[in-house]
Amino acid sequence: MKSIKITGTVEYIDLGTGFWAIITPDGKKYRPIHMPDQLKTKGRQVSCRVVPAEEDLSIFMWGTPVRITVFET
Repeated sequence: MKSIKITGTVEYIDLGTGFWAIITPDGKKYRPIHMPDQLKTKGRQVSCRVVPAEEDLSIFMWGTPVRITVFET
């Protein structure tokens, strides 16, 4: 799988049980699967390399599911 680079702001989305997300300046929404604890700060600016994540089943119908491979804060 080819990774892509995203840059954005970390947000906590309070839907259902809640989850962490990254929203890019142009409004794209990414939902990292197993987001690293070091990134879980609301409002933090991050730059990450991600790969698409395939989920069999998810209660969250929000954003694009991804797995973070490398990150910077």
